Amino acid sequence: MYQVLLITPDKKDELLEQLKEKVFYEKKAELAGTCIKLNTDNHEFKDMWGDNFKQMSDYIRPHGRVFALSDDEGFRVLYEPISKTCFIFNSDYYGYVKSLALAVAGDFLEEYVSIHSRHSVHGAAIDFAGRGVSIIAPSGMGKTTHSYGLLLKKGARLISDDWYYTRILGEIVLARASERNCYIREDIASIYPEFKALVKTKELDSRGRVIADIRHVLGVSRAKDETCIEKVILLKRDPDDELYYELTAKEALDFIVENDFCNPHQLVRDERKLRIRKNFFNQYFERVKTYMVNTVTPPHETQSNVRRIVFGV
Repeated sequence: MYQVLLITPDKKDELLEQLKEKVFYEKKAELAGTCIKLNTDNHEFKDMWGDNFKQMSDYIRPHGRVFALSDDEGFRVLYEPISKTCFIFNSDYYGYVKSLALAVAGDFLEEYVSIHSRHSVHGAAIDFAGRGVSIIAPSGMGKTTHSYGLLLKKGARLISDDWYYTRILGEIVLARASERNCYIREDIASIYPEFKALVKTKELDSRGRVIADIRHVLGVSRAKDETCIEKVILLKRDPDDELYYELTAKEALDFIVENDFCNPHQLVRDERKLRIRKNFFNQYFERVKTYMVNTVTPPHETQSNVRRIVFGV
């Protein structure tokens, strides 16, 4: 993982002046109504971005920018929060580019306060006939594994396997997709062979991942843009705890705060941002049923527990 160095507007301007002679590929993406622009000298990043995100018109001025570039000073991530400008130097991993773009949009939305403000959630969301289920977890607890397990259930439709944006409308939590296609690991097929076709014809990147369209395996109707979240499943791994149980809103909030909102890609961490994020998740958990699932058992056994919560059987 990386550390984010916050920089001043003057430092951002200095960097842009130094970089102005570089040849960039430029692509714009639409993320929850925001326009995020990629500037990169990496052809692979440009192509993956185009496959990954919904495209935004070149005539729309960006709300935030990501510069993914190479130089001679080593890997680092810098962020100037006023103009929402993020610099990623010397990374060979598209996952950082994708996640930091989503984080820039999330940072912008946190500051754009309205009656129905939008917030970002580092989690998966699946729709079942208009009823949404979200899986949120710290890294390595099985969020992706169990999201894809749910997708094999008849009638499941993917909103997002990694990150989504929300609006709280009265008592409803509306979740909206963040990406057009998924950035998936090759090894997902080792758990669910049904997904092997997603990766077998693709060229893997340096981390064994590809941009893939789940519709190619499950069908054209198996993804949608929005759902209303009714249940949230949190994941942890604890050999001394029960396998699954329901949580109160306070217990869920305590867990997600203790685990840094299950999001390693927050660009700004300070007392003000902590208050904003705690207030959002408090409202979120007050409107949904929340459960804890313990992932100490093998994936297929844990998936059975996840399905018991989702479907009540």
